[in-house]
Amino acid sequence: MHDQLKSAIAADRERTRSELEAMVRIPSVSAPGFDSEEVRRSAEFVADLMRSSGLDGVRLLEIDGAHPAVFGQRWVSDDAPTVLLYAHHDVQPPGPADQWETAPFEPFERDGRMYGRGTADDKVGIALHLASIRAFGDELPVNVKVFIEGEEEIGSKHLVDFLDAYTDLLASDAIIIGDAGNWRVGVPGLTISLRGLVDCVVSIRTLRYAVHSGSFGGTYPDAITTLSRLLSCLHNDDGSVAVEGLVSRECDPLDLTTSELDEQMLPVPGLQLGGDGSLTSRIWMKPSISVLAIDAVPIGQAINQLVPEASAKVSMRIPPGQDRAEALTALKKHLHNNVPWGAELTIIDGSEGDAFELDTTGPMYDAYRAGMREGYGAEPIEMGSGGSIPFVAAFAERYPQAAVLLIGVSDPTSRYHGPNESLELADLESAIVAQSIAFENLGSGTGS
Repeated sequence: MHDQLKSAIAADRERTRSELEAMVRIPSVSAPGFDSEEVRRSAEFVADLMRSSGLDGVRLLEIDGAHPAVFGQRWVSDDAPTVLLYAHHDVQPPGPADQWETAPFEPFERDGRMYGRGTADDKVGIALHLASIRAFGDELPVNVKVFIEGEEEIGSKHLVDFLDAYTDLLASDAIIIGDAGNWRVGVPGLTISLRGLVDCVVSIRTLRYAVHSGSFGGTYPDAITTLSRLLSCLHNDDGSVAVEGLVSRECDPLDLTTSELDEQMLPVPGLQLGGDGSLTSRIWMKPSISVLAIDAVPIGQAINQLVPEASAKVSMRIPPGQDRAEALTALKKHLHNNVPWGAELTIIDGSEGDAFELDTTGPMYDAYRAGMREGYGAEPIEMGSGGSIPFVAAFAERYPQAAVLLIGVSDPTSRYHGPNESLELADLESAIVAQSIAFENLGSGTGS
């Protein structure tokens, strides 16, 4: 089935790969402190790719203070369903250069994988969407709108503003968010749940000024020791979250094993797992708390003094069904109740994002499942995600009648956000076939 479509995609393979490589070469890091002009250059390059792929009305979407997004569309018929395709063209900072095997923004291939920052997260989403449109030539069976964001890696802080400013422009019957991933290499995934996120900066002060550690050590405590003791109260002895009153659920363990998790995470020898329940439950349906950063005196600048103040950024992922405001309140209450030795505690609220569960019924899901079966030659796995994509709820709220799908091309070994990010190129072609067949099924009104 669909031999003509598959042949067209295979014939377009080198173009798709070349476009992905060209996008990866643009260091479109959206984080503060990096060149914002590179993000704009990336947006303009994506706009050119859209035009050369046959999209109309291509333009940059602008909001004051935001990195630009990109929009284009192909309208085939008022009677055809309309699909909005989302991805993002900004990327994470590369991190330490010495941890990369080659330059992070110079893509290279090894053993069928393409390496480079943005290969998996999420410039591949752009390549997927454009190749799926080109596969049909002039016979596209659905209307498509393509929306490529430029701020996802900094929390999509202006996405709601974009949705409010361009509500009618982006309206559609189905929304395919190409920023998730597969269950493993060669096994497609439909992401059906996302954890939410709350974080805060926790600061401890014990002294007004630093004092000599020899003259006064052993009396009042220093701030780093006190902060360390406070942070240790966030987990029970088994590694589970100690904050009371949070939602915690079990889910299908599927076939994820500890050995496979070890291959994905590369723990040091002898490291013990934390938490309880199945591995999938710990990642998808239970809260987790991580300390992301600590501000204190660097080791290279340490002198013999009792440090008066230290801070940490504490991040908590929350499962579906957990109210984010209640979660942050519970976290702050727990911290206040466990301040060691009467130290002064200050908490500054940070980011928040809702957890989300998707309704996976309806024609779009039927069409996409059928496409995945043929594209990958494997049954799609309904899976959760431990990560957070807060804007999914924003799309669902503004377009309540639209089916929202979360798909992607990355796999658990892609190391997105870390060094040596990579993508399985065979899975990219499988994903293009799957999405193209989904378009064809949706346009014809069939799910198989």
